[in-house]
Amino acid sequence: MSITAGLRAYAEVNDEIKETLLSKNKAVVNDVNGQRYIGCALDEGRTVEIHGTAGNDLACYLNGGRIILYGNGQDAVGNTMGGGEIVVHGHTGDALGYGMRDGQIYIRDNVCCRAGIHMKEFKGMKPVLVIGQNAGAFLGEYMAGGTIVLLGLNLKRGEKLFGTHCASGMHGGKIFVRGSFPTENLSPNIKVASLTDEDKRELALYVKRYCKYFDKSYDEIMNNPFKKLIPVSTRPYANMYVAN
Repeated sequence: MSITAGLRAYAEVNDEIKETLLSKNKAVVNDVNGQRYIGCALDEGRTVEIHGTAGNDLACYLNGGRIILYGNGQDAVGNTMGGGEIVVHGHTGDALGYGMRDGQIYIRDNVCCRAGIHMKEFKGMKPVLVIGQNAGAFLGEYMAGGTIVLLGLNLKRGEKLFGTHCASGMHGGKIFVRGSFPTENLSPNIKVASLTDEDKRELALYVKRYCKYFDKSYDEIMNNPFKKLIPVSTRPYANMYVAN
């Protein structure tokens, strides 16, 4: 039996989801209309399937659980997630994966500004963000670790792969970008590099999973070359804080 969100308050809907997951491993929520905090801190072994438009902080603090969204997400999807997986059959707003520490997010279409801001990794914890189309400004801002994959699929004429200030303040991790991109939108602390054999193996895993979730052609995607964006320095703003 599924849950109908409709125009109900977000707290009421989330309480029903939690009640359902006490006895089941999966909750299905239909007619979602911007309700916030769905799947917040969802534990491993639990899945929430959502139909509609999810509100802010979808799957924030995700703790190993799985979120499948058939529709679009608003701001801060995967905020500070610590593990698990989010699959969005649509697009998302600002601050996707803010401060995420582990787990994987797959977005079929585009994302707005500041996706991947403050991503970080530690030992075996490594966050991954895969975006099917393009991204707004400040992609990977202050990025300290993890991997972002930007595929650039289905771009219209004149659309850019990413907006201004890409990787501003980035000091760790890497961003794989497919096809041509606006180098003038890159921050000055970023180096454009070719992929290593290890990079290619890692990238293949993420692209194959993206293709599986969204029924895309792996061969067609990989037919276009990728480049890697990496930081030149681990302290991009060091000179700003040194006394004259």
